[in-house]
This record gives sequence, structure tokens and C-alpha cells, in this order.
Amino acid sequence: MTTTSPTATTTVVASDLDRTLIYSAAALALDDVPDHEAPRLLCVETYRSRPQSFLTETAAGLLAELAAEAGVVFVPTTTRTREQYRRISLPGPPPRYAICANGGHLLVDGATDHDWHATVRRALAADCAPLAEVRDHLRRSADPAWLLNERDAEELFTYLVVDRALLPETWAKDLAEWAEPRGWSVSLQGRKLYAVPRPLTKSAAVAEVVRRTGAGRVLSAGDSLLDADLLLAADRGWRPGHGELADAGWSAPGVTALATTGVRGGEEILRALRTAARATTGGGR
Repeated sequence: MTTTSPTATTTVVASDLDRTLIYSAAALALDDVPDHEAPRLLCVETYRSRPQSFLTETAAGLLAELAAEAGVVFVPTTTRTREQYRRISLPGPPPRYAICANGGHLLVDGATDHDWHATVRRALAADCAPLAEVRDHLRRSADPAWLLNERDAEELFTYLVVDRALLPETWAKDLAEWAEPRGWSVSLQGRKLYAVPRPLTKSAAVAEVVRRTGAGRVLSAGDSLLDADLLLAADRGWRPGHGELADAGWSAPGVTALATTGVRGGEEILRALRTAARATTGGGR
């Protein structure tokens, strides 16, 4: 592993992807815009031959500029598995680092860093109930009336795909209370209900990127409870006007809560990240 001396001119920009920078068709939130005034979109993910995720063309330009900025290390930081992440083709140069599985995997030039993964595995084994125990509890307690699917992610955490209209209002809260003493946390994002070991965090993996790059500053963005640690660990952070954090009215010093929602919120986040990164590195106009 290579580590460089810290320098204030290097900035790590670590951002969540889904519903922060990129959006499914259902999450675009363009209902208030006449069709002829809707922003042009760029598809950045195809799944089973169908367009899956988008950002505005303006956002695509901002991201390409940000990722190419001298002194900026742009790090996609996602709860997606490695396979799911590799379906995405982001504008700009390929990221040197990417974080998948909520911090469980660190990719370096697209390849898995096995040393980092082994470190994560040791932490989970020491501090958390095993995945099998949590998975079995979810399967026993979930109601087939609202359960659409159940999946494991990289043998690190598990999640359910649910019908939100039928999911009992208190079920996620009750699950969180059961999971807490076992070292796990719960996050409900759209139709997906995640159960994740508490030591499995995006911020820990970002700290490793900072150590390796010698960055003197971290900027971040995210929309869900699984992004809260990422936002808190950064020097500055941004969240959109939608998502778990917005729904909970979550705020913290150094974190800007934007009012804009949907794909236009992603564009506003990228504009803010680019401006902040340029102020740090001295680049841009």
C-alpha cells in the first residue's frame, strides 16, 4: 500500500451514487416540469438491456470536470455490490478508487483490494452477530404479503425488496431495535430495507483512501442513513431534499441540506462539490 504525505491541495470527493448523483426513472422527480422543459438526461447504467440510471447532461458535464480537476480524487462510494457498481459508466476519467458494499470492498483501478476486505472481515467477526443470524430473523419475521425479494450482498449484509404501500409503518423500527444490540443497523431506502453491520461504513473506507492519497480535505454527499457517517466524517457535505436524511430532518455542522429533489438535486450537489473542490485546490475559474 502506498501512502503519501498529507497536502492541503489534494481533496477526496466521496459521493454516494443512487439518489444522490444518479437516478432511476422512478426517482427523477420531474412531475412538476412540463415535458418540453424537462432537462436532457444521460443514461449511465443499463441492466438486462434496459436503461436503468440517469443524470442530467449538465450534471454529467459537472461530474466530468470534477473528476478531471487537478488535485481532486473522486471516489464513488456506494452500497451497491461490485457487480452492480460495474454496470455504471460515469462521465469523466475512470476513478482510481471506488468503494462498494458500503465500505466492504475498496476497488483500486477497478480491482478488489483484498487486504482491505480482510481487514473489514476481521472487524465484523469481532463486533457483530453473524450474517446468518440476521438473515434468518428477517426471513422468519417478514410477511409474504409485502416481501418481494430477499438478497445478500457480498456475504457482508442483507436486504429485502418490499412493497412500501403494504409494509407496516413500525416494522423497520422494530427491526432496528432488534438489530441494535447485535451490532447491526437498519436503513429503508425506497423499496429496499437494508440490515448492515455497524462497523461496515463508507467513512472507514474513505479514511483508507485519504491515508493512501495523503489528501488534506474530504468533501462528501449522500441521501440515506447509510451515508450519515460519510457526511459526518467529511470537512463539508451535502444532502439532497429527498431521502431518509431529509425525511428525518437530519442535519449536522458542515453539512448543507439542499431543498432541491430528484435528478435536479443531483445536479445541484455536483455543482456545489465542484465549486468547493476548486476553492480548495485553486483550480477553475
